[in-house]
Amino acid sequence: MIHPPVRFSIVAFLSRNQKSEFGKIRDAVGISAAVLSKHMTSLEAAGYIEIQKGYVGKRPRTWLSMTAQGLDAFERHTAALLAISRGRS
Repeated sequence: MIHPPVRFSIVAFLSRNQKSEFGKIRDAVGISAAVLSKHMTSLEAAGYIEIQKGYVGKRPRTWLSMTAQGLDAFERHTAALLAISRGRS
C-alpha cells in the first residue's frame, strides 16, 4: 500500500508530523492537490491515515494524521527497505 513513491512520501511526512494541513503536505511532497486527494483516499481506506475536515474562520480546511496502523506499516516498510539495501532480505 505504501510502496508507491508518492504514498511513501506522504506517510514519511506524516510520521514526523502528528497532524498536518492538506496544503502543507501537498507543498512538502511536491504534488498537486488532485494527486494528494487521490492518494489520501487510498491511505484512509487502508486505515493508515485519518482525515479531518473543518474550518479556519470561514475557510474550509482538511487535516491528515497517521494512525497507529499506518505508523506500524511505515516502520515495517522502512525496515524492509533498509534490510534490502544492506543485502539482508
